Amino acid sequence: MIAQLPFRKEKIELQIPDRNYLGTLMPNDVGEGLTGEEEVIRGLENPIGTGRLKDIVHTGQKVVIVTSDITRPMPSYAVLPHVLKELNEGGVPDKDITVVFAVGSHRCHTEEEKKKLVGEAVYARVSCIDSHGEFVHMGTTSRGTPVDIFKTVAEADIRICLGNIEFHYFAGYSGGAKAIMPGVSTRDAIQCNHSRMVQEEARAGAIEGNPIREDIDEVCEKFVKVDFIVNVVLDEKKRIRRCVAGHFIKAHREGCRFLDQLYKVQIPKRADIVIVSAGGYPKDLNLYQAQKALDNSKHAVRDGGCIIWIASAYEGLGEGVFEKWMTGHEKASDMIEHISRDFQLGGHKAAAITMVLEKAEIILYSDLDADFVRSIHLKPCADAQAELDAAIARYGEDASVLVMPYGGSTLPCL
Repeated sequence: MIAQLPFRKEKIELQIPDRNYLGTLMPNDVGEGLTGEEEVIRGLENPIGTGRLKDIVHTGQKVVIVTSDITRPMPSYAVLPHVLKELNEGGVPDKDITVVFAVGSHRCHTEEEKKKLVGEAVYARVSCIDSHGEFVHMGTTSRGTPVDIFKTVAEADIRICLGNIEFHYFAGYSGGAKAIMPGVSTRDAIQCNHSRMVQEEARAGAIEGNPIREDIDEVCEKFVKVDFIVNVVLDEKKRIRRCVAGHFIKAHREGCRFLDQLYKVQIPKRADIVIVSAGGYPKDLNLYQAQKALDNSKHAVRDGGCIIWIASAYEGLGEGVFEKWMTGHEKASDMIEHISRDFQLGGHKAAAITMVLEKAEIILYSDLDADFVRSIHLKPCADAQAELDAAIARYGEDASVLVMPYGGSTLPCL
């Protein structure tokens, strides 16, 4: 068996003996349908829970479109032209429209990155800014999360949220109101919301009873009205397979149901060895983002097994607090105790990696220096094939191997 796994903008190949090969987790067959921009147009023409966007806006309103930053695979350049067309037809001129990149706790963009995200034509038409600067306090949720929102978004007459829907390791799913919280919220607000990640109900694929998702949705139900969303589900080739538009809850949940049909994949058993890729660029820009794939892979590996994690991370770890936690603990297990008594945004992902380490060995194939990888409690790997061969020899001739080429999107289920 020849397995191909995305790495940067390329793919690496690994040979797996047939006797050891348990399977490759790929999206389920959901039939053919519209794709790409044709599907975006269909979604906008058939909103869920609201009227057409062009019918709910009018001349004189200031409109903000919140969309994803560069660490997300959201194809804003393919969606925004059609959203702008609806707004223009509804009487809103380009001068009254602002695109806000939801950077959350991530770094800001260069102007070239902004242009790449939205496309040159959109960049030339409307103002495109990062959610960085002044914030407005708009209240506190029932769980105690401060609602501190980027001023441009807080003061808009109409708020439209764009995003892609995929599994999220503690918010259940991305998309929907997540563009607002954490997208355009302060670091303190995000930290308060994310502190609930240690609760058992905060897990991938869970909405009902998930304290983090319920807190996120409360922000938009009670404090920051979202007038319209446009969310897409991408396939493994990053093509738009479904577009849901309309009400921020009703449309989002329909998108989540489609995602389940596409990406919740049954496995026969937990494997001795799991090979998981973050999905290549842009999901493996840094380890902070690639962690999502690692977290999904924990559902596929047996206790005491090993995970070969394929993630370039050529930009490094990707977040300051995350790096401080990964490099600042003598033992990886210390991070679990630390996060339980002192939750810190950034540290939460370090603790999540440690929780996987408690279950299985993690071997990292990346562009990071080998000594640095050891310093963050992981085993470096310069030759993924050699590591796979060694792992099979270690676990025995009947060792089972599962492959997850798009680990950030695919959720293994027994």
